[in-house]
Amino acid sequence: MRNSPVSIKPRGENWGQRIQSPAVNLTPFYFLLPVLLACLVLVAACQRDGEHGAELYVFGTLVEIKLWGVAAQDASHAFAEIQQMFQAMHRDWHAWEPGRLTDINRAFAEGRSATADADIVEVIRRSQSLETATGGRFNPAIGALIRLWGFHTSDYPIEGPPPSQAQISALLDLHPSTADIRIEGLEVSTGNPAVQLDLGGIAKGYAVDLTIARLRAMGINNAIVNAGGDLRAMGTHGDRPWRVAVRKPGGGNVGSIQVHGDEAIFTSGNYERFRQDQARRYPHIIDPATGWPAKDVASATVITAEGILADGVATALVVAGLDGWPEVARALKLKQVAVVDENGTVYMTPAMEQRLEFTGDFKRVIVDPGAGPGSRDRGQSKVPGPGTGVTGTGVRVKCQSNYSGTLL
Repeated sequence: MRNSPVSIKPRGENWGQRIQSPAVNLTPFYFLLPVLLACLVLVAACQRDGEHGAELYVFGTLVEIKLWGVAAQDASHAFAEIQQMFQAMHRDWHAWEPGRLTDINRAFAEGRSATADADIVEVIRRSQSLETATGGRFNPAIGALIRLWGFHTSDYPIEGPPPSQAQISALLDLHPSTADIRIEGLEVSTGNPAVQLDLGGIAKGYAVDLTIARLRAMGINNAIVNAGGDLRAMGTHGDRPWRVAVRKPGGGNVGSIQVHGDEAIFTSGNYERFRQDQARRYPHIIDPATGWPAKDVASATVITAEGILADGVATALVVAGLDGWPEVARALKLKQVAVVDENGTVYMTPAMEQRLEFTGDFKRVIVDPGAGPGSRDRGQSKVPGPGTGVTGTGVRVKCQSNYSGTLL
């Protein structure tokens, strides 16, 4: 019997509205319902053909965990331990409800040092590296800017006009950056009071990594952890690989990916979480350079060995846009990347083309990030008609059709 694929959907869908539509808001890692729900609830557990599964509601997202080849008692113990772990992460990493991270942000604003825990210190260190590697496209120090846009909330959509350019410029002029954060043991401080951490674009990836590590420490080697589109798997599903179904935002699947060993597959999307006024819609993914929502790229998917890397990179790819994403992929030596523009065209690396099994017609552009920046520009401006053609160095277009849905 063919194993049923685990569905992933771009971050931004609302699990609270429909169980089949996992949601992760990229900027707020943590959409909260009231505290009783926010504290992680084990809502389901089942066994089928050697598989044990549980669904944990945390951070406003349904986290699905599946284990294979584990005794029922061991699976129950693992689920209970992971539940406690997520409770602690939720309490400590939340960007706007009282907790350790908000204490740190308050200390930064007041010019004081603060005591973090080892996990927050690790996330800050990795964030510093990623901010540098992505040319500032990933920058979790812009929490004040995210708050200015109103995205520190669980209630979407947000109605009303955007902040004024003067308000945005006032924050940008202070140049908040993770590079401003000093770390001495568990003590963190900054000389820039504008630094306000929002770990929404990276912490969930780290949480998934910690979950996989905890399961492995328990002797569990075949598992998949899907946090609303942020997914990591290890081992196999019996005698088959784990299979991940990639879903369209409007429903249905566009294809699937078979997991090879231990991999993280993360997707960021910009179309569900937003504010709007009578003029336009403003997605929740903010470009740290402009202070305005990212544009051009509707979603980005990346496959890496670590969730923390995949999470931060997926954010940076959306921010980079159609012209910049190959540069980010090249800088981080990413081989398996796909981005989708606002018209539904899929741009992907040659390695990702080999991984993603599509279920229908679509238009796709194969981009080799190693070919240099010129290849992407020529590929965008000269997309040929039906069939296969070459548009410039490193770019190949295949399968022109009327497909217009948002992929990944």
